[in-house]
Amino acid sequence: MIMEIFRISDQVYASKLTASGRPNRWNMAGENVIYTAASRSLSTLELIVHRSSIKPTAIYKMMVISIADEDHLIKQLYINDLPDNWRSIAAYSQLQKIGSKWYKSEETLILKVPSVIIPYEYNYIINTEHPEFSANVSRIRGEEYFWDTRIV
Repeated sequence: MIMEIFRISDQVYASKLTASGRPNRWNMAGENVIYTAASRSLSTLELIVHRSSIKPTAIYKMMVISIADEDHLIKQLYINDLPDNWRSIAAYSQLQKIGSKWYKSEETLILKVPSVIIPYEYNYIINTEHPEFSANVSRIRGEEYFWDTRIV
């Protein structure tokens, strides 16, 4: 079975699936992962929160990404698996350790995690260095993206 997930990128980075290796909530520096969301709307909220502001003049694209929806490729973390303060900045290093352990072990291609913004929706972290990446992850298309002026 195939599932579509979403990522908003600056236009210059939206034509292929690459990772910067910069540290973030679920990875440490040098770990090449792509952060995606289960929906276009969650992807939008994640971008707003992580950029701390919106640049309405920047050109963004919505990447539609196909992943194989197979149990052996996806590890899901549940809220009960996480520290009580997992939504706070104070838990950042703990979450990075959890994600780093998953990344280094190559246990699965994808880590499904609850969104800090909306805990009952999910983000998908993709390990671009995993041996099954090329066979199970692909960019389907890019879609035009614009900021509704009511958000700005």
